[in-house]
Amino acid sequence: MSESYSQSASRSSEPMRVAVLGGGSFGTAIASIAADNGATVRQWLRDAALVDQINHEHRNGRYLPDYPINPAVVASTDLAATVAEAMVVFIAIPSKAFRSVLEQAREHLRPEQILVTTTKGIQAEGFKLMSQLIEEETGSSHIGVLSGPNLAAEIAQKQLTATVIASDDAVTRAYVQAALGCGYFRVYAGNDRYGAELGGSLKNIYAIAAGMAAALGMGENTRAMLMTRALAEMSRFAVALGANPMTFLGLSGVGDLIVTCSSKLSRNYRVGYALGEGATLDEAIAALGQVAEGVNTVKLVCAKAREEGIYMPLAQGLHHVMFDGVPARDMARALMENEQSSDVEFMLSREAVSQAHQLAPDGDA
Repeated sequence: MSESYSQSASRSSEPMRVAVLGGGSFGTAIASIAADNGATVRQWLRDAALVDQINHEHRNGRYLPDYPINPAVVASTDLAATVAEAMVVFIAIPSKAFRSVLEQAREHLRPEQILVTTTKGIQAEGFKLMSQLIEEETGSSHIGVLSGPNLAAEIAQKQLTATVIASDDAVTRAYVQAALGCGYFRVYAGNDRYGAELGGSLKNIYAIAAGMAAALGMGENTRAMLMTRALAEMSRFAVALGANPMTFLGLSGVGDLIVTCSSKLSRNYRVGYALGEGATLDEAIAALGQVAEGVNTVKLVCAKAREEGIYMPLAQGLHHVMFDGVPARDMARALMENEQSSDVEFMLSREAVSQAHQLAPDGDA
């Protein structure tokens, strides 16, 4: 089924009609990709001045000031007109405003439209992911998650990039691959929507920790350890909530984690770096000037982990630095004193290692 829909989407004589809700860096990059790929693209923004700039200067001066946007992208403040004829609707709205925009758009959406979230965040009430909000608000059967190592500035430069469209709906996967897959942007398919979306949200936590470690002068060994243990922690949490652990070996798991923990372009990394230099959380956020989803995610995930009894020492340690006033260097030292358990828990359980420690002689393991 997937192949036939993909062929239909890519071979149609009519250009695909795409809508993008959101005027941030990633939403703008996605709109330009779809236009580069031959789609008819409409982009919705609240800011009338920014709409005018995109339409006349083909530039988003607030979020991607140095990169041209495909002139075929047409921006608008009219939400109904933006989604009216679209086959695929990408929703690139910060998590705090995500549901309210869905509520505004709902009456203008059609059942056959494909709805794709690109937002890597979690709603506090009920611990809901963005695709779950789409499901609740629209009842759609065509819902997808776009996630991966996708720094918007590099995409805008048309650097080679790959992403994942995760959906249990073959139609959604095929249409998104046809809409975005081009010479510089590769779209892979997955069917674990929940795991892919959790990966995209959770990695923001560890990007803050990586930025903090860099500011403290920690080396490559430390960064490798941090990212590897972060991946273990992410997958432990996600699997406890029903995700597939194999998802975290892909672009939306380890791929996204690597780029976000390594790049100074990452907003969450930059927040962590400021914290490592001694800034307060409020100072770090103010200096950034944009939304860093990881700040809220740390709170929500740590609360959920405590509620579910999930072992997450890195996330909990970061929470102490961000919200309890613990100095970053002290927290890094304390983390090294945590238990030495299993490397890959899905091969060797933490419980088995703990039992073996009871048989070992006293002293450092």
